[in-house]
Amino acid sequence: MSGHAEAHRLTVLGAGTMGLGITSLAVGHGIPVTVVEVDEAKAGRTRAAVTERLRMAQLMRALPADRPPGELTVTASPADGREATAVVEAVTEDTPTKAKVLEAVAGLTGARVPLISNTSSIPIDELAGFIADPARLVGTHFMNPPYLIPTVEVIRGPRTGETAMAAVTDLLRALERKPVVVGDGPGFVTSRVLHPMINDAIRVVQEGTATAEAVDVLMRDCLGHRTGPLRTADLIGLDNLADSLRVLHERTGDARCAPSELLLEKVRDGHLGRKSGRGFYAYGKELA
Repeated sequence: MSGHAEAHRLTVLGAGTMGLGITSLAVGHGIPVTVVEVDEAKAGRTRAAVTERLRMAQLMRALPADRPPGELTVTASPADGREATAVVEAVTEDTPTKAKVLEAVAGLTGARVPLISNTSSIPIDELAGFIADPARLVGTHFMNPPYLIPTVEVIRGPRTGETAMAAVTDLLRALERKPVVVGDGPGFVTSRVLHPMINDAIRVVQEGTATAEAVDVLMRDCLGHRTGPLRTADLIGLDNLADSLRVLHERTGDARCAPSELLLEKVRDGHLGRKSGRGFYAYGKELA
């Protein structure tokens, strides 16, 4: 394999926020992508959602201007992605759900094809236990939106093999992303540090100490946080953040990781952040 786009063909499992983001990044670099999504409504919106992300990325000059886009296929059947050179799982942050799709696709693809879990918090070795060949499994944690953030957290599990690591590194090179390899554990580095901090920021708002705007201004202007923790929460998706915090709390026992009541209240109300049009801030139209 090489870092050239023409050497790669990607299968992405899941057309949620991160699945669409990773798909758009790959298509924008000329890599063919098969998106597997069993939810008919999500599948029906996938092509338009990817087109919109490509348009935004091109306006921001975040994708190669001289490269024709990769072919996009949307399907409900994992078997349609059997020709992939790499598989990226981007479904809900829930171990049984991730394990089920990874186990299903593992038997459809070649033994040298890496299985990449785009998880924000579930330990890779926990997922590897569900796969016949755990050496194929690697974790990646792309940040949202993937086309704007060039660094990717890559998680090497205790059973991850050299072949899988080399293949993932090569794919990221073709996507013009910089891998930073870390060890395994709940939340790895970024989520283990960031998500409890965001949860603390939400508690400050919940307790009435400050508004979301005041928290973000202070964290941004005084401490150098690029957007502030509450705008970051809206970008992550408040439902995704709550899921990640639950995983961290269950696996570490850290009380700071128990999702705050205000966060859970917003999720119950359907105020999920940018993708729903409203979270800690209002954004107007709902994003696909």
